[in-house]
Amino acid sequence: MSTSTPAQANPAVASVRALANKAGSTTAHRAGAKRRRPAKTPVRMVSKKTKSPAPTSIGYTAPRGALQLTDDLNSILDRASRGGAWGVAVVSLASGDTLFARNADRQLLPASTMKLFTSAVALERFGSDHRFTTEVLREGALGSDGVLRGNLVLRGAGDPSFSRRFADGTSGETPMAAIARLVWQAGVRRVSGDIVGDASAFEDRQVPEGWRSRYLGARYAARVSALSYNENLLTVRVKAAGNVAAISFEPALSGLTVVNSVKVVSGRGARIRVRQTETGIEVRGTVGAAGKGTSIQVVAEHPALMTTAAFRAALEAQGIVVDDQVRLGKASSGAPRVAVLPSATLGELVTTMNGESNNHFAEMLFRNAARSVGVVGSAENANTLLRRFLWEKARVLPTDVYAADGSGLSTADRVTPRAMVQLLAYAAKAPWHDVLEQSLPVAGRTETLRRRMKYTPAMGNLHAKTGTTNDVASLGGYVTSMSGESLAFSFIYNGKDRWRAKVAMDAMGSTLASYRR
Repeated sequence: MSTSTPAQANPAVASVRALANKAGSTTAHRAGAKRRRPAKTPVRMVSKKTKSPAPTSIGYTAPRGALQLTDDLNSILDRASRGGAWGVAVVSLASGDTLFARNADRQLLPASTMKLFTSAVALERFGSDHRFTTEVLREGALGSDGVLRGNLVLRGAGDPSFSRRFADGTSGETPMAAIARLVWQAGVRRVSGDIVGDASAFEDRQVPEGWRSRYLGARYAARVSALSYNENLLTVRVKAAGNVAAISFEPALSGLTVVNSVKVVSGRGARIRVRQTETGIEVRGTVGAAGKGTSIQVVAEHPALMTTAAFRAALEAQGIVVDDQVRLGKASSGAPRVAVLPSATLGELVTTMNGESNNHFAEMLFRNAARSVGVVGSAENANTLLRRFLWEKARVLPTDVYAADGSGLSTADRVTPRAMVQLLAYAAKAPWHDVLEQSLPVAGRTETLRRRMKYTPAMGNLHAKTGTTNDVASLGGYVTSMSGESLAFSFIYNGKDRWRAKVAMDAMGSTLASYRR
């Protein structure tokens, strides 16, 4: 593994000066007085510290011809950072020529450019118009009196749009309220049994391989479950109500054990902690009697349970009475369907995922791509499917890609820049290409690229997926050269100098946009 060439620093320059105190040098000598030699002072070594010169600026160029393009991109990379590892590949989609390669076969952490692979394998498997369906099933007979004598099951299908953010634009009805309304419209007025959550479409593992433990409290690292709601984020609201604390949740929950250990104290402030268990939630801390209360957002540690409790609350809001508890389980084979709620189209989901770089969407789509009758949606199965797809359709060696997750958050992910441009080249000919390219942020215009490459030839031209973690900066996508040639590129940097790496990537992207054959 080679690294990028670090910026050259001048050697430190040390100067040696003999310092002597010339005693009496300002005193006149009397005539005939014996002249005394000045006392010797020890010589001190004085070292001047010199700072490394500021890194040279990185700007884009307008190369003419392939040789000049190679020279210019090499020059940008040579100035790009003072450490770390680079991998770069650029291909012409028209001719198939590799216009530039530097460490193109090096396996690197891709960060969120992994979502290009997730997008492609999902779109290839399902097509852009596909929708995932969340179902409600019944285990028992539904009488003419509206009483279901048995359990009502909510079966998840890994729909990332099963979320409050996808509420109906006109009525404001949330997906959870909508599916509860469909249950009511199916004639259910009372459930004598349990409300059961079925998350069996995906593997039980909720935290992918290689996710750092420090990520797990952040909304960008929500747990993964086939039965998820609101992107597995829960808001806990606490306020004083006289001498006691009132606790509420968004989304509303029902059927969980809620332990209220919050004390009302004087003042206006609040300090709240939330502990989640497999059976409920405990809220601790203090809230000021004179304040307006507080709200905190937490990641649901047991997303299927939270979703099932939210479903029960939505049923009750519709006027449906539930007699028994909330629990998790698998629906009985052949259980009749009561209601079904389709997701947004896969094209819309991919657009949200790539535009926002949404990890939750990526993990759901990645596992769904691998799921089929008898095959559970797991990261391992999805990685196997991805490698087979890449080899059969894009001639990418199976060893060139390892996907421990679908989002790129995992420290175990590896891709080569060559694999990425091979994927992009295949995607350019696929029937779903327009959906993929239009889902990508646009330089100087939209989403994660809206402030990058502004007022350059790449602005409004370059469409690419960004990637950023503490150790990675990456960019992969499409750009049209000045002579109208469509290019696919992959820039990946692994190291600590991410800011300067991004500057270099923007310079390379703008250089490709300025390139003429």
